[in-house]
This record gives sequence, C-alpha cells and structure tokens, in this order.
Amino acid sequence: MPLKSDSNSPKQIVFCDFDGTITAVETFAGMLKAFAPDLSAKLLPEMYAKRLTLREGVRKILEAIPSARYPEMIDYVEHQPTRPGLDELVDFLDVRGIPIHIISGGLREMVEKVLSRQNEGKKPLIERVASISAMEIDTSGDYLRVHSEFEGDIELVAKVWVMAKYPAAEQIAIGDSLTDINMALQADVVFARDRLVKYLDAENQPYIPWRDFFDVRDALSERIPQQR
Repeated sequence: MPLKSDSNSPKQIVFCDFDGTITAVETFAGMLKAFAPDLSAKLLPEMYAKRLTLREGVRKILEAIPSARYPEMIDYVEHQPTRPGLDELVDFLDVRGIPIHIISGGLREMVEKVLSRQNEGKKPLIERVASISAMEIDTSGDYLRVHSEFEGDIELVAKVWVMAKYPAAEQIAIGDSLTDINMALQADVVFARDRLVKYLDAENQPYIPWRDFFDVRDALSERIPQQR
C-alpha cells in the first residue's frame, strides 16, 4: 500500500493518467488496434471485461509487433489532441506547490512526445510535471519486448506502486479507464470519466465526474484555496 505522509511530504499530490485522460482519445488502445488489429480485436474486449489481465493482454499484443514498426507507433500520437484545460490545471497546481505525476499504462515515449509539444509562452509540460511512469520498449530483437519498472501481478504498470513512492496527506487521482481502477481505489480524491465511472459505480466507490481539466481545476479550487 502507498505510504502516507510524514512531516516532509506535501499536503497534496496529483496522479494523472495519460491515454484518454491527458489525450482526448485513447491513444494507446488506438495504436494497438492500428498496429496489431487482429490480436487487439481478440484481446482488448477480454481486458475491458476483466477476463484477461492487463499484464498478459497488453504484453501479448505489443510483443507481436515487429520492432521495425516502433517509430511509426510513436508517431501515431503526433497530432492526437490533448483534453482542454491541462495547462490551466498545471498553472493552478504550480501556484499552490502541488506536484503532478503522470502515470501511464502505455509507452513512455508516447507520453514524452505529447508532453514535449511547444506551448506558446510557456515551458513544455514535460518540464513542468514531477515525474512520468510508463512502460519501456526494447527494440533490439525482431519483435518488441516490454519492460516496466512497476510490473505487478495483473498490470504492466501497477499505478499504486508509483503512488507509494510519493506519499502525501491527500493523494488525488485523475483517470478514465481500466488501468486507473486500482489507483482510484487507493486515492483519497478521485476524478473519473468514461469507463472508470462504470467500474467505480460497480464498486460503489465515490468519485467526482469531470469532462475536461477546467472541471478538475475548478473542483480543486474549492477544496484547496490559495495560501496567502
């Protein structure tokens, strides 16, 4: 279980999913469907229904893709839009000294590519987030090989393990889908949309619904006033 705060820990920490949360569409699932369509059609529904673990299903799909196609996979996110209000949420968190950690069940290079986009008048978001946790890919063989520092029993990226590295009095999670369930069950405050809402409803777990990051910022502004 994640450690709770001590005297040196921040009061709040935000943990934010990437695919379908920061991006306005499910970029990772979309990429899998584009580069391994037959296997994705077979295995993705099994994962969404929780009949197959993310660890097993995602690894099978990724490791069926030739390494030579990896650059195309990363380029897949080149023009994928981000959800409105992300910069404004990060501005809000910066003012209050609240770090935001990005935890993705997808590929690190896809996350870095999107967060490295130039923001007019501002630093790229990759320079403003506290950390990025996601899968790494080995392309040295004929087919991709997956590596994850946080590989768990059922997930390739066990998000609660990442949370355990960053204790706080209040851990805030933002997510949208299957890979965010355990993170949401562990967090003190949860912002949920799309599939994650259905999963949490089934578990009778509380959450705050959101459409874009302006909603998240506005809800947090009521909970966390600016210190003077």
